[in-house]
Amino acid sequence: MPRIEGKTGDGVQAVQLALSIIEHLAKERHAVGVTALALALGTTKSRIHRHLQTLVQQGYIIQPKDSDRYESGPRLVALGRAVSDNLDLAHVAADPLLELRDALGHSAVVSQITPDGMRVVATVPGRSPIEIGVRAGSLLTFNSSAQGKAALAFVSPEFRARVLRGKLEIFTPHTIISPAVLAAELEKIRVQGWATAPNQTGIGLNTLAAPVFDSAGVVCGAVGIVDMVQFIAEVPSEDQRARTMAAARRVSQALGYGGL
Repeated sequence: MPRIEGKTGDGVQAVQLALSIIEHLAKERHAVGVTALALALGTTKSRIHRHLQTLVQQGYIIQPKDSDRYESGPRLVALGRAVSDNLDLAHVAADPLLELRDALGHSAVVSQITPDGMRVVATVPGRSPIEIGVRAGSLLTFNSSAQGKAALAFVSPEFRARVLRGKLEIFTPHTIISPAVLAAELEKIRVQGWATAPNQTGIGLNTLAAPVFDSAGVVCGAVGIVDMVQFIAEVPSEDQRARTMAAARRVSQALGYGGL
């Protein structure tokens, strides 16, 4: 991008303003006018307009036909996708998972959403002499796992409806196999921001999980802690909930999500 200068000739300030414009438009779900941008960014309409013209020329933003407003352009969208594709969920979750395990002692896990369930992509073993956890590569169902429920609560209505129409596999007498019961639990999860599945995948086991979102604000996975039910209750402790959700937020932010 060519050097953009403001009235003071300060190229650094000009670049900062250009980036602020790009970030503001990327967060908006509709086109924005020059006046609104100037007010939001605390500068003059003339400065905003000069920067907008350069960004339009470079393809980072566009001005829809017959409109005086601006929105993110194809070059910015392509750049965002390229960055997102280069961010590996297991890699960005490594430090948050390790810190979560160190803080609570339980096995920590991150899983990625797929059309058929949650694929475990990384785990950190707990500190207990008896190892409790899940293997990397395992596929967890949406109805029997905390990771699955944590993600399913935040997917599109179409995705959720497809899962609820399908066969809900049973693993234990506690596994949720009623679409109505599962739908009600998903509503609760959306409000509280976390999910558990005590005795639902295996008797004596429980997981606490929170959703992970990508740069587009779409749920892409979940972070969780795994242990026996005597250590992770159906309603986990406040510390367990806070730390697990914080770890999920850190992973989401590393993926470019700005909504937390």
